[in-house]
Amino acid sequence: MSAQRPSWNEYFMRITNDVAERAICVKRKVGAAIVKDNHILSTGYNGAPKGFSHCTEDTCIRKQMSVPSGQRHELCRGLHAEQNAIIQAAVQGVKIEGATLYCTYQPCVICVKMMINAGIKKLVYAGGYPDDLAAEMLKESNIEVVKL
Repeated sequence: MSAQRPSWNEYFMRITNDVAERAICVKRKVGAAIVKDNHILSTGYNGAPKGFSHCTEDTCIRKQMSVPSGQRHELCRGLHAEQNAIIQAAVQGVKIEGATLYCTYQPCVICVKMMINAGIKKLVYAGGYPDDLAAEMLKESNIEVVKL
């Protein structure tokens, strides 16, 4: 008896969950993958910039200031998984226009704006994130949104 193959969305979301395991954020582990024509172009996870020390309970500004999720994104040492996936593609010279971005959570408004300008055409995500402006901008954009 053969096992049923996962759909492409299930397959890439499983990989995105694995990518999230590399995250160094103390509040939430997030992973992202940018895919085009069923090929992974780039991945990213959330955490401090390259060469910086990892985030810890002692260095987390958001925890120290009790900043609620979905607010004051600038008060963080780290980059989001989606940002790192887009940046990694740029560093490697990989064109992501027309691609799908898979993410373990709904992107924040900053990431949504980056996705729009990068030409991402589809977003597939699993978990929710309390950012109403991001949800509004996704509705206004031409990005197809799929919540698994």
